[in-house]
Amino acid sequence: MRVKLLPVLLLLAVAPVAGHGEDLMDAYRQAVANDPVLATADAQRLLVAEGVPVARAALLPQLSAGLEMDQIHSGGNTQTTAGNGNIVQTGGGGHTRDRTLTGNLSQSIINLSAIADLRAASASRDSQEQTYQAALQNLYVRVANAYFGVLQAQDVLDIDRSYEDSYKTEFEQTSARFKNGLSMEADVNQTKALYLYYKSVRINAEDNLKDARRALQQITGKPTGELKKLRDDLPMQGPQPNDEQAWVDSALRTNPSVLAARYAVNSDEHKVTAARAGHLPTLTAGVGYNKFGQWSNTTPSTGAYGPATTTVGLTLSIPLFSGGLTHAQVKQALYQRDADLGTLDSQRRQAARDAANYFNLVKDGIEQVKSARESVDAAEKSLTSMRAGYTIGTQSMTNVVFAIQYVANSQFQYTAARYQFVLNKLLLKQAAGTIDMHDLAAVNGLLQ
Repeated sequence: MRVKLLPVLLLLAVAPVAGHGEDLMDAYRQAVANDPVLATADAQRLLVAEGVPVARAALLPQLSAGLEMDQIHSGGNTQTTAGNGNIVQTGGGGHTRDRTLTGNLSQSIINLSAIADLRAASASRDSQEQTYQAALQNLYVRVANAYFGVLQAQDVLDIDRSYEDSYKTEFEQTSARFKNGLSMEADVNQTKALYLYYKSVRINAEDNLKDARRALQQITGKPTGELKKLRDDLPMQGPQPNDEQAWVDSALRTNPSVLAARYAVNSDEHKVTAARAGHLPTLTAGVGYNKFGQWSNTTPSTGAYGPATTTVGLTLSIPLFSGGLTHAQVKQALYQRDADLGTLDSQRRQAARDAANYFNLVKDGIEQVKSARESVDAAEKSLTSMRAGYTIGTQSMTNVVFAIQYVANSQFQYTAARYQFVLNKLLLKQAAGTIDMHDLAAVNGLLQ
């Protein structure tokens, strides 16, 4: 269980469970547990966070102990004189063992480079935390977009099926009228061509629906079942507050991608300080312990440790020349900071643009959905009139075909406008950095 996701999962656990069919919250629950993009962002967040204790370790006490063992072998023959005056060769030599026990305790007193490294690591951790928050907020939109992608693909398939059936009926009726001498052969060919065309369109729509289901499964990790649909009485409410600049200001202040870039620049500033501190001296306090003992096989009784020695002192290190390394590291840190400043500026501009764009799309989307709905009504009435006129001979089959196509296009636009309006509201909050699970739950309430 990822620690950061625990509060989210607890909220999901108490959320109402769908009575029949999968809904948006069901898809989100599955995505939180299985989405590889979010899992990667979470692992990266934890990875960078460990940089803080790593950097802090350089400022904490360092304790080490050691045991050194040396064995010295000596060999050869020793010449001695016997009582009768003869020289006798006798075996000699042996080995000696030396043992040294050491212990060292050191504590950094002045190390400005290590202090700056710790601050840089903390800023990097905060930057990655905001990057993770951006990934989590993006998951809300990705799930909703994939969910509505399935619904829209299903709607398109339903529309294409209805018009395939409609053109099939027109083709059959026109063929019957042609046999009775009531219509022209051109009408038969036209309706047949359109029927076969919409048959191929319907097959393509079926493939698109399958792919849309796979797109949702790619996020959730689970096969897509029957989904709840967006209800007809969609509330058309504009953005709150109804002020474009307020949304732009919110994006510049709370958008997690902007915050991540800002923390990255802050980390770079500390890295510049750390690199420059490479020219400065460091001061370390240390305590050393040393104990030596020796054992020999020639004089076993003399083996023992000698008296221990303890050393306490301060070590002052002053860097003089490192082959230009420190100077180059300072320049690298400065260039990295300048690059991240450019990224921060780009993120700020993008967030401001997105907030302003989606604010206007939500406002204009209200009128767009309304106009699309009225267009569908007008197109259906026109089609009814055209069919009636064709029956009595006052309208041509070409006009009927145009009317059918106009109805289809109007329905496509109306379907797309409804889903896009809901998504634009989520995208507006994502741009402002304020989107959360409650916004997704509110969208889920629009399903039936």
